[in-house]
Amino acid sequence: MSKSPTIAALDIGTGTIKAIIAQKGSEEPGFKVLGKSENIASGIRKGVITDSERVSRIIHTTLAEAMQEAGCTIEEVYANINGSHLFSLSSKGLVSVSRADQKISQEDIDRVIEAAKAFSLPSNKEILEIIPREFTVDKEGGIKNPLGLQGVRLETEILAIGGFIPYSKILTQSILGAKLQVSDIILNPIASAKAVLTTEEKELGVAVVDIGAGTTGFAAYEEEELLHTSVLPIGTNNIRNDIAIGLKINIETAEFVKNKFGASILGERSSKKEKLKIPEGEEISFQRSDLKKIAEPRITEIFDEIEKELKKISRSGSLPAGLVLTGGGAKIPYLVDFARKKLGLPCRIGVPRRFFPLDEDPSLSVLCGLVLEGSEMEEEEKGGFDFSKGIGEKVKKIFKIFIP
Repeated sequence: MSKSPTIAALDIGTGTIKAIIAQKGSEEPGFKVLGKSENIASGIRKGVITDSERVSRIIHTTLAEAMQEAGCTIEEVYANINGSHLFSLSSKGLVSVSRADQKISQEDIDRVIEAAKAFSLPSNKEILEIIPREFTVDKEGGIKNPLGLQGVRLETEILAIGGFIPYSKILTQSILGAKLQVSDIILNPIASAKAVLTTEEKELGVAVVDIGAGTTGFAAYEEEELLHTSVLPIGTNNIRNDIAIGLKINIETAEFVKNKFGASILGERSSKKEKLKIPEGEEISFQRSDLKKIAEPRITEIFDEIEKELKKISRSGSLPAGLVLTGGGAKIPYLVDFARKKLGLPCRIGVPRRFFPLDEDPSLSVLCGLVLEGSEMEEEEKGGFDFSKGIGEKVKKIFKIFIP
């Protein structure tokens, strides 16, 4: 039996840059994590790289630490792309079946997808990914795999995901600058969804909400298809910043207060007074109710934006499998109850599973999702694209991102 390939994943976040090196288990389902590393990020703002050289140095250090632990050398990685510049849009295409016997060929499928791509974009935007949602043969819709079917007219509906070209380029430049090749780049919330959503949830209708330090990713699925995705420029750093302003303390202390007294933000209102000695030697005091008053509106704002995304696809209050909260921000106490009441939907925390010996931690969802996507892509390269698995079960990279 051939040995499973080693997969390296790189999560470039606003707050931290993480890497893992993993290998698919041979005896039990899941992945064995050979090496893991995490470092504080710098030169990244709201998911977008602003200082390529600085980020390259952190990436290099992070991968070197993971390789040392794994005892192997890595030359290429699967990485995420993030930021509110990312967008998704739907498009349709129509072609006539070319063969005389009217059997649909792979060439017909390729042509109809090309026809669906025929829409205009601003010169500084590019399409990163094309996801076929469904095919229609002679007005019979809902077809996942039209190959070999008989018909005269073939139609498709696709979801195109795009972004701002300069931001995509600086991301690849930063990884290349760390002396690594890029196997592929995957949208942040799609990577999270891969790690935390079940096939049943995707079939029923579900949305993943990945709350990070600088951004909140959103991806909605129904009938196993990706309906919509977006990245919002708001995250837990906004909560931290509000605490710093409201309590008149520095950013580092505000982060400590957010983490230590997080239960006060969405919990019962309390007049209990807290005293805290900060590194400079000063002592600050505040009531827990003050912290709630400062921070809760920011969390409300995040879910107000999620509600807007649900309304865009006419799914407000109507996703049977509800919301799956993940990312570091999902650790905020009482967030599940808050989201359930706010949006009127079922809600749970999503954590990646079967990555040994990693803890089941929502902040690792993107990282583990990248490994899962990478493993599937490498299997596809060996065996070809299998339509029987369903178009929406995995994100099929019909058109790879151009990497210089």
